[in-house]
Amino acid sequence: MRYASRIRQMTSKASKAWDIHFIALEKRARGERAILLTVGNTDFASPEPAVAAVHKSLAAGRTHYSTSADSRPLREVIARCHAHKTGQMLDADQVVITVGAQNALLSAALCLVEPGDEVLVPEPMYVTYPDTIAVAGGEIIAIHSPAGNRFHPLVDDLEAAVGPRTRAIFLATPNNPTGAVYTREELSAIAALCHNRDLWLVSDEVYGEFVYEGRHFSPSILPGMAERTITIGSLSKSHAMPGWRLGWMIGPQEFANHANQIAFCSTYGVPTFLQDAAIAALERFPHGVPELQAAYRRRRDRLCDRMKSAPLLCCHRPEGGMFVMLDVRATGLSAYDFASGLVLEEGVAILPADDFGHSATGCLRINLGVADAEIDEAALRLSRYAERICQHKAVT
Repeated sequence: MRYASRIRQMTSKASKAWDIHFIALEKRARGERAILLTVGNTDFASPEPAVAAVHKSLAAGRTHYSTSADSRPLREVIARCHAHKTGQMLDADQVVITVGAQNALLSAALCLVEPGDEVLVPEPMYVTYPDTIAVAGGEIIAIHSPAGNRFHPLVDDLEAAVGPRTRAIFLATPNNPTGAVYTREELSAIAALCHNRDLWLVSDEVYGEFVYEGRHFSPSILPGMAERTITIGSLSKSHAMPGWRLGWMIGPQEFANHANQIAFCSTYGVPTFLQDAAIAALERFPHGVPELQAAYRRRRDRLCDRMKSAPLLCCHRPEGGMFVMLDVRATGLSAYDFASGLVLEEGVAILPADDFGHSATGCLRINLGVADAEIDEAALRLSRYAERICQHKAVT
């Protein structure tokens, strides 16, 4: 039997990096203590107003089909939140509700990318980006954002990579996995490139409420960018609601019309009881759950401060987001080998970051979504493991 060619174009393979995660789970199953810092989950419960709203909505029987028109109350709340944060006024009809940010990324790609088009993406990038573009028939052109530049985009390299088949730039600020928060100057240069070369810009801003250095800036508000920028948001990170799968896109009216057609053919709509929960969460916490933001900043500082004394390790203090990048190249081990030894010997699971792009080679991504005590214990075990490697190198 034959399968569609787009399946073969998808490049993802089962990454052995996730072996680290499963080894830790097996340790836990045997009753051993294992600290999981791999998956971008959180130890925070979802906001009580959202939980209460779901119970109320279900009790009221709001379990029927929901069309785009039915989602207007939520779209109006999102439009108000966006206007309050950016100063950019927009109509609720420019907001498209999606099943999480990943569904938004795929819908945007299907609306904007033709088979054979190229899409420029600064890397390290979130691991689903290449296949998301491939489903639409496009090809990712990765642009290095080296650690020496604080993982910020090299705009000159972006410009040099634009060719006749380039259709769009996809980026995430703050970035996953690096936490780099793109500056207004960087985004203005990217905006100018989009203007000059007639490109779309898809701005993934799901970590926009987690900024510790500088401030988050949405490129959609730059002159002339509203008509060529798709802004993606979600409740998953900012409101500790990853399993609720509630996201959105904001863009020009014509784009929203097309995206709603894709939603009609794919998801048909987002359940009304989840929309009610989203309204409650956004009205109560329009800038995200403040305790969550404070916790991630505190954990970032605790981990990075403790890593200063660890031999052979370099901790990149992120400007935003919920991850820390740890450079282990000085150990002489690959990221995978370091992580494998760490989980086997110390029971700490962190994710080798090579799959995020060449710029992340030799680094590991550490999730901050666990309790402070777990962060402290993980730092202790990391230092202990690094010290053993250092002693071994001295002997050999």
